[in-house]
Amino acid sequence: MRQIYFLIYLLFSINAFGQTSNTLSSTEKVYGLSKFWQEVNYNFIYLSKVDRKKWDSTYVALIEKVQQTKDDYEYYRLLKRFCAMLKDGHTNIDFPSQVQSKLMKTTFGEYRIFVENIQHKAIVTQVNPSKEKVIPPGSEILEVNGQSTREYIKQFVAPYISSSTGHVLEDMATQDMLQGLEGESYLLKIKRPNGEIVELTVTHSRSSEIDLYPGLSKPTSLLEFKWMENKIAYVALNSFQDQAIDSMFEAHLPELYKAEGLIIDLRRNGGGNGQYGLDILKHLIPGKKVLGAKSQTRNHIATYKAWGEMVNPQDTASNAEYKKAYLNYIDKYYFDFPNSSKSTKTHHKKIIVPTIVVVGHHTASAAEDFLIYANGQRHFTTLGAPTFGSTGQPFYFMLPGGAQARVCTKRDTYPNGKEFVGVGIIPDLIVERTISDFLNGIDPELEKAAQVLRGKIK
Repeated sequence: MRQIYFLIYLLFSINAFGQTSNTLSSTEKVYGLSKFWQEVNYNFIYLSKVDRKKWDSTYVALIEKVQQTKDDYEYYRLLKRFCAMLKDGHTNIDFPSQVQSKLMKTTFGEYRIFVENIQHKAIVTQVNPSKEKVIPPGSEILEVNGQSTREYIKQFVAPYISSSTGHVLEDMATQDMLQGLEGESYLLKIKRPNGEIVELTVTHSRSSEIDLYPGLSKPTSLLEFKWMENKIAYVALNSFQDQAIDSMFEAHLPELYKAEGLIIDLRRNGGGNGQYGLDILKHLIPGKKVLGAKSQTRNHIATYKAWGEMVNPQDTASNAEYKKAYLNYIDKYYFDFPNSSKSTKTHHKKIIVPTIVVVGHHTASAAEDFLIYANGQRHFTTLGAPTFGSTGQPFYFMLPGGAQARVCTKRDTYPNGKEFVGVGIIPDLIVERTISDFLNGIDPELEKAAQVLRGKIK
């Protein structure tokens, strides 16, 4: 009975406070849906991995459903769920700014709650200082609105998130599990670090408390440098979005020449321009050239597709033109980019010392390209958790109402064709943070990296 009353209250709260505008006509809603469906069919590099019958039947069903949506938020939620069917981290639909600005994730009036996935559990990592006794950091959210957290995320959160890998989907869904509009309420069952179970109802509204507890450190620079023990140098490369990182790295070369061991931290690096990463890597590896990712995109030749409709599959074995036509017809004809080697020449002295590259779930895109370039270097060891597992070249386009969408157009693999998109780059040494590490302020990846290096530079 309690759950029924709470759901009635929840529905009232959403209707009273969580309204967003309905700015799109039925025609515009169908056009936006169709535009995205069309661009995926024409450009999505992984279309061959999609269940086409399910994809198309979902599109047909959505034609009516999108016209029945009561506002822009509900409409774009449907489109985001449609997009998530593709299971690709470089294929997304973003809410238009007027909707995104109304969404709340961590603010609940008198409460501010930040949640992360640690050891497959929804762990509260930060709160506002005035509530750190009520919800101590390290608390686990066991239930949301009467459902187990796992079931709640599976039903209401994960289906709307585009991700190439299961581990990143779990991370993102946990972080977004309490995202909603102002006025939206959640009944939480929470287990404190001391084992005590409490229930709490929180409602999205503006919060005046800005400070957080604990005040976790955040990267303040593209690059961070520090010395550790035993002449081990630590360099965090936090993004490849800005070419300034290359000059920042080169400014530290005089210091780095003194290092007997090196830690490169890519855990916060979500990508950017792969060339910026390569321009740093060239200082750290021997030789003059290196191979990067092998790349492929779809190739459309309309007339061949028309011919392919008349080709029998068995006829393609001995006739190259028939095969080309048939592959066009079934949307599996590709163009392979030349995978020419990249120069690693530099007029600076190179730093060839035992090197640990620390990676994690947020190591993505161009940062993964960095790892592909470095693959096989004998003095390199990767350590941490599997990477983001998504890269490629997205095609961006606008949808009605100011929303932006993108579709991945390029498949990248190791030079030998080994896949990492959809899997992540698996480090040589798996080290992942535990709840105990979080509670005790321990960085297990960094500690293990230093330990491994100490053994290598004795």
